[in-house]
Order: sequence, then C-alpha cells, then structure tokens
Amino acid sequence: MLTFWLLPKLWHLLPRDQGRAFAVDAEKSIGKPMGAGAIFIPVFAVIAFLVMPMEWPYLTVIGCLAFAMWIGFLDDRKRGGWSEYALGAADLVVSIVAAGAVCGFAGFDVWLPFVKEPLHVESWLFISAGAVLIWVTINSTNATDGVDGLSGSLAAMALIFLGAILYGVVGHVDISEYLLVPHYDDGPSWALLAFAMVGCIAAYLWYNCNPSVVLMGDAGSRPIGLLTGILVLAAGNPFLVIVVATVVLVNGGTGLLKVALLRFFRIPIFRNVRYPLHDHVRKNLGWSNTQVLVRFMLLQAIVTPLLLVLLLKLR
Repeated sequence: MLTFWLLPKLWHLLPRDQGRAFAVDAEKSIGKPMGAGAIFIPVFAVIAFLVMPMEWPYLTVIGCLAFAMWIGFLDDRKRGGWSEYALGAADLVVSIVAAGAVCGFAGFDVWLPFVKEPLHVESWLFISAGAVLIWVTINSTNATDGVDGLSGSLAAMALIFLGAILYGVVGHVDISEYLLVPHYDDGPSWALLAFAMVGCIAAYLWYNCNPSVVLMGDAGSRPIGLLTGILVLAAGNPFLVIVVATVVLVNGGTGLLKVALLRFFRIPIFRNVRYPLHDHVRKNLGWSNTQVLVRFMLLQAIVTPLLLVLLLKLR
C-alpha cells in the first residue's frame, strides 16, 4: 500500500526514459518516468527492517539490495548509461557479498537433482558459484525489462514460488524430512523477504501495466534480480533458478551468452535471433506487448510446477 501511494506522488522526481538503441518500440517509452525502483526498493527495505530478525546476514542482504538499487539509479540517470563493464563489475561485487551473506562465509548443505543425501559445500565454492548465479539473475532480469509488466510479473511469480519453497518446504521440519531435503531454520525468514518484495512489485505493476505510466529501470530490475538469486541460494538448490525463472533466463540470459561468446571467443550463435527474446517475437512474429506478457507468463506458470515436481521427486 505504501508503494502504491508513494509512486504517483514521487515519480515526477525520477529521470525520464531516453529510449534504447535497437529495441523494438523504444520510442513509446521516451519521456516516461524511469527508475521507479528508487521508490519501491526503499519501501521494501523499511518493511524488511521491521519484520526481519536483526542479524547480520539479513542486514547485509538488505544493504546489497540498496546498493544494487543505487547503482541502477545512477545508470538510469546518466545519459547513455554506464558502460557494460562498469555495471558488470558492480554486479559481481554485490553478488559475491550477497552469496557470502547467505552461507555466513561458512560451509553450506545443498540438495541436488538425482542425489538423495544433502551435499556439504565449502564456503569458497558456494560463494564462487553462488556469485555467478546471482550475477546471471541480475542481468537476465534487467534484460527482460523491456515490455510493460513483463519483468515485474515474471519476477513476482518467481518470488512467490521461492517464498513458498523457503517457508513450506525447506523451512518446514516435517515436509523437508518427507521430501529428503535439508531443513533450514532460517527458511521462513528468507521467505518474508520474498513476499515483501512481491507486495512492492504488485503495487508497481498497477502503474506499469500496458500502457505504462512509469518504468522500474535498472534501479528496480537489478535489486529484484539480485533478490531472486539470493533466495535461490538460500533455498539450497541452485537448479531452482531454472525452475522458477525459466522464461527470464531464456529471454535475457541466452542473450548474455550470445554476446559473451561473440565478444570474447568470436563464436557466433543464434545469428537469426534477436535478443532479448521479447524483441524477437514482437519484431519477427508480430506479437503485441499483451501477447508477450500473457504467453510468457503462461509458459512460466506451466513449466515451474512441472520442473519443481521433477526436482523434488527424482532424487
């Protein structure tokens, strides 16, 4: 409710969208307030401080989210934005710190597909692999933010599933024992972060539905992607990112892979596919923004339960 009330009162203070080169229908967003994350992420942080235990892992994560929001807002405000390498480096730093906060810079028990018993992972490996996972979710979520309502809706769906898993599966003694997954005492606390962010995103989506009047910008997409990656790690199974964010990874993450392979290894892939994928289906297949949103949401709504059942039972 606070986000819903504050957004229209404060978005006149936000920078204006300047359009994106080569993006489909970019001209329709020019002049709209951009960087709404600078409004709803502080609201989220206040709520988190009120409901979360005052323990350093949670405080560190909230600080990381605020840092990601600030970096994103500076990028939104600067004409032409920051360089890709500067943003990538900032994302990597915050990803390392966040991954360390999840495991407490100590070893961590994870559960994996086709492995019945929990696997203990040393801190250096958990932080290294976890930082890569978080970095990917940050940038995939950011790349998906190009169609009214798309990034926020997919992120909210992912956070709802993650919150349910953290609270009702790994955070529940009896259910976790029945499903042969580790029980994490802090699971319900991490779930609170998920549900608090969903509330903020829901209020934002009220104004971002097609045709939108405000855009979240990097100030919103980067901390949302960061939180998604953090909660995947907190749930103890890195493959959950594929389960809850399949469409986000395919839509934005494969574009990152295409650029990285071409730029650093001169390996061209997906030559005839425009990325993010939502631009391809709009430009080449003639989908409307509403069709992209509904169809991508339907795909995720179908894929997540199927993959989740497989992930929990094939062990």
